[in-house]
Amino acid sequence: MKRALPLLALSVAACGDDAEVAQKTLSRAELMSPETCKGCHSRHYQEWSGSMHAYAAEDPVFRAMNRRGQEETQGALGTFCVNCHAPMAVREGATADGLNLDELDASLKGVTCYFCHNVVEVQGSHNAPLRLANDTTLRGGIANPTRNSAHGSKYSKLHDREALESASLCGACHDIVLPSPPAPAPVHLERTFAEWQGTVFNRPPSQGGLTCGGCHMTGRDDVAADVDGVPLRRVHAHTWPGVDRAITDFPERAAQQALIEHELDQTLRFELCVRQLPGVASLHVTLENVAAGHHFPSGAAQDRRVWVEIGAWSGSSLLYESGDVPVTEAVTSDPDPALWLLRDRAIGADGKHAHMFWQVAELEPSTIPGPVSFDPKHPDYFITHLSHRYPAGSELIAGAPDRVSLRVHIEPIGRDVLDDLVQSGHLGAAERDAVERLELLPNRGKASVALEWTPSAAATPPLGFQKTIDAVPAACVTSSVAKAN
Repeated sequence: MKRALPLLALSVAACGDDAEVAQKTLSRAELMSPETCKGCHSRHYQEWSGSMHAYAAEDPVFRAMNRRGQEETQGALGTFCVNCHAPMAVREGATADGLNLDELDASLKGVTCYFCHNVVEVQGSHNAPLRLANDTTLRGGIANPTRNSAHGSKYSKLHDREALESASLCGACHDIVLPSPPAPAPVHLERTFAEWQGTVFNRPPSQGGLTCGGCHMTGRDDVAADVDGVPLRRVHAHTWPGVDRAITDFPERAAQQALIEHELDQTLRFELCVRQLPGVASLHVTLENVAAGHHFPSGAAQDRRVWVEIGAWSGSSLLYESGDVPVTEAVTSDPDPALWLLRDRAIGADGKHAHMFWQVAELEPSTIPGPVSFDPKHPDYFITHLSHRYPAGSELIAGAPDRVSLRVHIEPIGRDVLDDLVQSGHLGAAERDAVERLELLPNRGKASVALEWTPSAAATPPLGFQKTIDAVPAACVTSSVAKAN
């Protein structure tokens, strides 16, 4: 039931115009609290309340990493983490290291409504270089917002998902560059924005491009505020599903899980081929990134773990398997030489694997790039395709499979990283175990695996795409192609 227009009114994204209302009822301090926004923007608030933006300063893994990082760097880490996870706390001078977050008002924690909607300039490409106006005007993506008496409002291309400029607002926080120590030069740790810039999506939406908001803020026709007299608009979800979700009791967990699964399920296309020689066989898997506007995995790819599980049977007899890792074990500890693991391998100054980002001196990426072109004749079309052979090397499977299953798993944060935090005493075992393994299922609800091969379902690729081994063509099955939002 909409309310009559009160003094507090209308949308952050759909209020006012370029001229501020002379008499405002809300102060800057009031506008800094998401609870203030909730009064008129209940649906946007509900969506935000379960998002990783709202959870950013509550996340036990973030807190554990920050606390350990402050200890191991003797405080040199400073505001590096909280500058993104609690940006208003840093800008208000309420924290210097994020170790006092429990003492702060909720309005200063997480990525809040005010922090995003008060941005007036992006001053760089990484580490949150956003300039706020620090006034009582909120910016949004509706070109003709409705005047109201709660706060001033302005249209901003930075907040309009149909404007290419909006990607820079998201990208400024989702690209992270480490300061040089211990590396000889700064390390570009998280590169989601830079990855997107190299894809086919980096062009105006009117020309077929797709911004960050185009994928992660789905649109709907609705009113932008719960008051009478507000016109129907094209508004956008404030859920931002990706890979991570809350691991403690937090609003909207089930809804977030469903959104994350939807995003993951449409990201990759799978191809599974069997090459059969007399008495032996080999398996060949191709993963194609068809829908992510960046690499897969992306973000904190040094912490992510994506891997393939494959099993081949003859009747009820298991002929071969790889990637069947118990949930209580780290996939990085699997000794299988054929295991296919996608991630950024982080290396410390000592040349050994580094779990904690402040130890990273070098990265060895092993992720799937985003689409450069959808034209198979384009010279870079196939960079989105990564292939892998089972078993490893020149080995072959003894026997003739009549069924092969393919599964693709993802851990938002690898068990090995979490175990390291538990062992150092910075994370609880229960919190570690609450980080759930996810699975990509293009036919979720209809199939329990990403793809299954049987001789009757397989087909020989057409001439020109045919794959052979010793002149023997492969028999392949392929998942349906996902579509970008």
